[in-house]
Amino acid sequence: MLESTTPLLVGPETIGAAGTYRNVTDLLVRRLEAAPDHAAFDVPIDPAAPSGAWRQVSTREYTDTVRAVAKGLVALGVRPGDSIAIMAPTRYEWAVADLAVWFAGAVVVPIYETSAPTQVAAIIHDARVVLAFGGSTQHVQLLDAPLSERGSDALGVWSLDAAPGQGEGRDLERLAALGAGVADEALEERRLLATPDSPATIVYTSGTTGEPKGAVLTHENFLGQVLNIAAAYGEVVHPAGNTIIFLPLAHVLARGLQLICLASGMRIAHLADPAAVVGTLGQLTPTFLVVVPRVLQKIQAAAGAKAAGSGLARVWASAQRTAIGWGEFQETTAPGTRAPLGLRLRHAAFDRIFFSRLRQVMGGRVTHVLSGGATLDADLSLFFGGIGVPVIEGYGLTETTAPLTGNLPSDIRSGTVGRPLPGSTVRISDDGEILARGIGVFSGYRNPEHNRDAFIDGFFRTGDLGRLDEQGRVVLEGRLKDVIVTSNGKTIVPMRWESSVEADPLVSHAVMIGEGRNYLSALIILDPEALAEFSAEIAAATHPDPAHHELLTVVDARARDHVQAAVDRANALVARSEQVRRFTLIATDLEDPTFITPTLKLKRAAVLQRSTDAVAALYA
Repeated sequence: MLESTTPLLVGPETIGAAGTYRNVTDLLVRRLEAAPDHAAFDVPIDPAAPSGAWRQVSTREYTDTVRAVAKGLVALGVRPGDSIAIMAPTRYEWAVADLAVWFAGAVVVPIYETSAPTQVAAIIHDARVVLAFGGSTQHVQLLDAPLSERGSDALGVWSLDAAPGQGEGRDLERLAALGAGVADEALEERRLLATPDSPATIVYTSGTTGEPKGAVLTHENFLGQVLNIAAAYGEVVHPAGNTIIFLPLAHVLARGLQLICLASGMRIAHLADPAAVVGTLGQLTPTFLVVVPRVLQKIQAAAGAKAAGSGLARVWASAQRTAIGWGEFQETTAPGTRAPLGLRLRHAAFDRIFFSRLRQVMGGRVTHVLSGGATLDADLSLFFGGIGVPVIEGYGLTETTAPLTGNLPSDIRSGTVGRPLPGSTVRISDDGEILARGIGVFSGYRNPEHNRDAFIDGFFRTGDLGRLDEQGRVVLEGRLKDVIVTSNGKTIVPMRWESSVEADPLVSHAVMIGEGRNYLSALIILDPEALAEFSAEIAAATHPDPAHHELLTVVDARARDHVQAAVDRANALVARSEQVRRFTLIATDLEDPTFITPTLKLKRAAVLQRSTDAVAALYA
């Protein structure tokens, strides 16, 4: 077995009763002591109009609000260790409720706002939730029924804002008023009850297959990750910077990022709708963004489409090659080395024509982008590095309290997800599975049954396949459960082929098929927005009746020819036995949680189940 380890930057002596940080709330308290008047958040004046005016909220104002709501929770009867659910879109009030629960000594149970009623009920009962926050009337209603079933222990559902029809005074303002009689000393005593080993949150994994599992993350998990990542990425996360969080705050990556920013003084703006981000970049001018690879693909594709519309398609193609070449030069040569004259001249010319405009589209101040959630194509990473926006790719899971590995700003290698983060060890098993141990790795799931096969020799089994390069960086190679064994006995890992096809702007997802078959085929799901631009006629088929979720097969010679070229490129990258012989094109609305997890991962089993006729036709 091969291993790669990175030592801690912030040691365990900092965390604990004798250290600077006892639990997560100390991150905010220490920041308040250091810079009470520093702007911690950008908050829209009208949440329904994020393109309008925003106001800044200081660390002091935020902390005062958190403490007031926490006092309300104490007055209402919340006990230390109680579970409190939050189900809401990404917004400032989510951040208030999150820290208020911790100040009250309780445990946060995030629920994705896209969760089905059965999922909401299962989480509330399994985590023994006593109180819940909802972000809208619909969320309040979804939470109310299962919470009422909890009996006398339940303390009701409270809205993050005034919820018409839900009764008077069940919002954050009223909750804070209820706590007016709770003394500061009493709240401080409650705040300090949680130790590093105490549960901080129970996060239910969305799961692309199987039953969701409640991962119990401790205060030490969060503190270890936040303090060490902040130390390793100081040039990215700092008091002079700001970011936009538009990932679901129910996901541990978004909450971890929020804590890192709070502790480091980096200003945060929240957006519930990812589609609204582009419209606010010029106003908020972030210095750092966290995205999924699809966002970067769309930015690149939009620039290419605009160039083609101006008759500059060939010029843009040359600009892309130059950006990739420049990015590769930066990654593989020593600092201070001058690029070849021809590359310098081409890069300078294309920077004036294209690259500088792309940076302005992203707000004009972005120094780094973090990409996660899916594998990032190496050329796409090199392209953005080449235009002056380095992409830091990382890798992690809920069970590792967000990132496990990551490229450092000064040491990016496209095509890898970097070395283990400080305090973490990655081991590659004999079967190629990535195993993890470290400061952020949880100790187990809430249900002991789920721990039966989760660990081996003290390492968490991620279920992902990977390898280590010569410098100890992790290279992802797919999911263990996605491995295909053909009728010829060939073992196929589909990720490389699928990732190559998905790099095409027209393709949203590629799903290789072939288990027990004598050749490989694929379902290729087209991106609705890209498809709409490609063919208005086909676009009408991409929005089926919401009550009818069957996948729709697209028949169009031009779309097929376009995707065939992407398939040919992918086939050229793999061995003959790994090449796809036949494919069918699919159009569907992947906003439907039937097919996509809240973290934008494809539910392969659900797609295949709904596509049985299409799969049968591929092998007819």
